[in-house]
Amino acid sequence: MTKPCIITVAITGAVPRKEDTLAVPVTPEEQIESTHEAFEVGASLVHIHVREDDESPSSDPEKFLRVQEGVKKFCPGMIIQFSTGGRGRDQVKRGAMLFHRPDMASLATGSVNFPRGIYENPPDFVDDLAAQMLKYQIKPEIEVFDVAMLYNAANLVKKGLLEEPVHVQFVLGVPNALPARRSILDFLVSELDEVLPNATWTAAGIARHQFEVNKWCLEMGGHCRTGLEDNIKYDKDRLAKSNAELVQKVTEVANEYNRHPATSDEARQLLGLN
Repeated sequence: MTKPCIITVAITGAVPRKEDTLAVPVTPEEQIESTHEAFEVGASLVHIHVREDDESPSSDPEKFLRVQEGVKKFCPGMIIQFSTGGRGRDQVKRGAMLFHRPDMASLATGSVNFPRGIYENPPDFVDDLAAQMLKYQIKPEIEVFDVAMLYNAANLVKKGLLEEPVHVQFVLGVPNALPARRSILDFLVSELDEVLPNATWTAAGIARHQFEVNKWCLEMGGHCRTGLEDNIKYDKDRLAKSNAELVQKVTEVANEYNRHPATSDEARQLLGLN
């Protein structure tokens, strides 16, 4: 019997623009349609950023709500995760949409160098976001861009700001942060088993590392993230046609690793969501 794998589709992100690829969805209507296409081919969790009309990153609660309502309507049971990521967003507004109570929200538990600046997440700010997620009964996805962030998450549990079981995402391949090396992912998963033994995990490979990391996750028993936020190419020769095409790339090889795409019900059970 195959084991379920939660496939997260990161549909938009903060970086890709229409000038990079016409496939990236930037309006709420485009995002709903793109998510539905990905849902139909096996994605059970959607990671959502929203954009202003000029395609710059946005924290507009109304835009998040529009996407959330559309996904609920057209993708029954799909897990909805809002991004609190900071690239291009005012720090004080990064949690402004959490009152809409998505199923999940991303939570980076420390600061890290990015290619063109510092992704700042000071301790007090992290604690505040975690407290808001507790208040609104939102399950955090702990984003680990550096090793210390894993131990910071364990400290949040000790402080009562993060409930177990924890869900962690390891981000591999961002320049200046964790490189996409199998030995590093092996180490991270081993440490996760030590410090948060009941946790579930996924990993995201950035750019050309996306599919390679997908296959590591399938083999190691983790879950997968794909989508145009992290990588706009299908392979080295062409752009991906859609988020759904990147999801299909994962589903087509899952069986080789004795895995199958988790249904929404299976994903919710694995993550302890109602």
